[in-house]
Amino acid sequence: MLILEGESLVNDGTALVAYKVAAAAALGGGFSLWDAGMEFVLGASGGVLIGLAVGFVIAEIRRRLDDIPVEITISLLSGYAAYLPAEALHASGVLAAVTAGVVVGWQAPRISSASMRLQGFAVWETLVFLLNALLFVLIGLQLPLILDGLTGQSATTLIGQAAAVSVTVILTRIVWGNTVVFIIRALDRRPQQRARRGTWRMRLIIGWSGMRGAVSLAAALALTPDFPQRNVVQLMTFAVILTTLVMQGLTLPVLIRHLGVRDDGDEEREELTGRRAAVDVALTRLDELAAEEWTRDDTVARMRMAYEYRGRRLASRAGEPVDGEDYEHRARKYQMMVRAVLDAQRAELVRLRDSGTISNEVMHRLERELDLEDERLEI
Repeated sequence: MLILEGESLVNDGTALVAYKVAAAAALGGGFSLWDAGMEFVLGASGGVLIGLAVGFVIAEIRRRLDDIPVEITISLLSGYAAYLPAEALHASGVLAAVTAGVVVGWQAPRISSASMRLQGFAVWETLVFLLNALLFVLIGLQLPLILDGLTGQSATTLIGQAAAVSVTVILTRIVWGNTVVFIIRALDRRPQQRARRGTWRMRLIIGWSGMRGAVSLAAALALTPDFPQRNVVQLMTFAVILTTLVMQGLTLPVLIRHLGVRDDGDEEREELTGRRAAVDVALTRLDELAAEEWTRDDTVARMRMAYEYRGRRLASRAGEPVDGEDYEHRARKYQMMVRAVLDAQRAELVRLRDSGTISNEVMHRLERELDLEDERLEI
């Protein structure tokens, strides 16, 4: 998963840099490996450097803000702040936007408030879903226009070419993933590199996960009207998108099950490790606060009891023996009771709103607090 998510950040940017070089060569009628290589390196490295600079500036600006709507607006426009200057300087705008996003995302825990993160994640989750949906609708809407531009050409030939290109794209990724790894192993013999080695099953799954989508279509649609065989290129792109998304996407779960690959539980273990470390540091901090004059003994005791219980529950989840009790069962019973109380409070707020005692805005504000408490129960 780390490899797939990481390469998705880099592949689009590097591919579009190579695309610009190839498109210029196709229109100009000439190609120089040295010039193309330098343009690729300068475009990619320039985009990364611009992204680093823009990301740093945006992070410093947001560090000094305390206005959630303004911060969310800046987060939505951050990609353009990196993309536009990079394109103006003939660097990779995509890599600049990605780099800026990585920089700001890395600094987000330090520069954003809790309210900003809650609202920002909600905005981005909805926006990303809508953009993905619209982009794939766009892919479908473009097909009739592409076919209209191919009137008079042999359907059999076009289908054969589309199949050949799709198979080439799929096999190239699989072959590359199962050959370059041995070059890396021969060059890098460090123990930590050996510990990261995967199996051929993992490499096959990664190779089969190379679905194409909106970026490929956008690149094909961006070709100038006088580009040679423009409609054919767009049809081939559509065929690759359809083949990889539908055929590979639908068969990927079957392939994973057939290869016997299972979730290694690393993420769950990391989450449990993080939770237990947070509880430990909370108890340590409570001991320090207990010595302060402004703290109350009963408040400290109540908080310590809550964190000690959470620590025992997490230890039980980790498989460690704790007092011989089933803390998970107790936690589920507790959650059921708290949710029953929260539901009663929600119903009362609605009744007060319906009777005109409180406004709709006040009801939603109080309801949000109850919802946050409800979500926290899973922790």
